[in-house]
Amino acid sequence: HVQLVESGGDSVQAGGSLRLSCQASGYRYSDHCMAWFRQGPGKEREGVARIDNGGGNIYYGDSVKGRFTISHDTAKTTVYLQMDSLKTEDTGVYTCAATSQFGGNWYDPSRFKYWGQGTQVTVS
Repeated sequence: HVQLVESGGDSVQAGGSLRLSCQASGYRYSDHCMAWFRQGPGKEREGVARIDNGGGNIYYGDSVKGRFTISHDTAKTTVYLQMDSLKTEDTGVYTCAATSQFGGNWYDPSRFKYWGQGTQVTVS
């Protein structure tokens, strides 16, 4: 069955760094795009970053551009989110997701079929 398992969430001070990982299994990884979403306290879910099959197209939310980097290891079917210069507003539950739909708005969660359980990131 499909599994997306995140890890790496933690509590850090502002200005610090974290790297999140999401290991995928149970579906054809190479046919899907991978993305990270987050939901802060009292906020709606927002797209953080997306990487397309083969890594040819990468997208970032405006609030994280220049600070976060998405990458993946296709051999390990794992997607990463390197988060630097963290701010308190980056606090939230970070969830990875997969979709086989390459078009449309990259940040639209309704286009994603598979979701992980999420990992908590707290920046203080």
